[in-house]
Amino acid sequence: MRRLGLLPLGVTYAFLYTPVVVLVVMSFNRSDSPYEWSGFSTGWYSTLARDDEVLRGLANTLVVAAGATALSTVLGTLLAVGLARHGSRSRLLHALSVMPAVLPDIVLAIGLLTFYSFASATHGLHSVLLAHTVFGLAFVTAVVGARIAHLDPSLEEASRDLGAGPVATFLRVTLPALAPEIVAGALLVFTLSLDEFVIAFFTAGPKDPTLPIVVYSMIRFGVTPEINALATLLLAVSFTAVIAAQRVSRLVEAL
Repeated sequence: MRRLGLLPLGVTYAFLYTPVVVLVVMSFNRSDSPYEWSGFSTGWYSTLARDDEVLRGLANTLVVAAGATALSTVLGTLLAVGLARHGSRSRLLHALSVMPAVLPDIVLAIGLLTFYSFASATHGLHSVLLAHTVFGLAFVTAVVGARIAHLDPSLEEASRDLGAGPVATFLRVTLPALAPEIVAGALLVFTLSLDEFVIAFFTAGPKDPTLPIVVYSMIRFGVTPEINALATLLLAVSFTAVIAAQRVSRLVEAL
């Protein structure tokens, strides 16, 4: 009976991860067809490494993801602390802080495009970075805010009683207590920014496409093993980021 109870869990995991496993396996396919296996080969990774368009899109994506992660983490953490300390009774402020994460991507993308047009702003990596920061900030605020709600306020009170000012208390008491959630929020923003397409499609410039836009332009003519190889590399980057974040979180908690 116990094994029978695990059956739905196994079916769910199989449904979720079988396509990913097939994608990874077919990225090593020797054939030009992404649907027929004809032997093991790493040739498509070599082809991918020589594709200037893909490399340029990857570089743009990494720049945007890193910049958006840094800005979202700093601003989201400060916003979460500010809401916890000064806006805890305002449900409207809390709702507005997470609104970019709740809104459909197409709505946020159109809104940002309209704002850029109204402000006569040029489109490029800077516009995509700011757009990703907007929705990434909401995720960091939600993750860090959930942790602040369970912090013991007596720790900060004790710090002030011992003569520490607000800034010193924040840096030495509040920030270390929030460090695991800050890392988790940063990881979430980085992974979301890597594969975000809709907002980037509306806000990117024609000369600075991100990797999802490059992939979209490639799959319009059909899926190739080169696409599978690219997706496998992105999967490896995301997996590495998750493992690294877990280790950093444990290290911070141990300290």
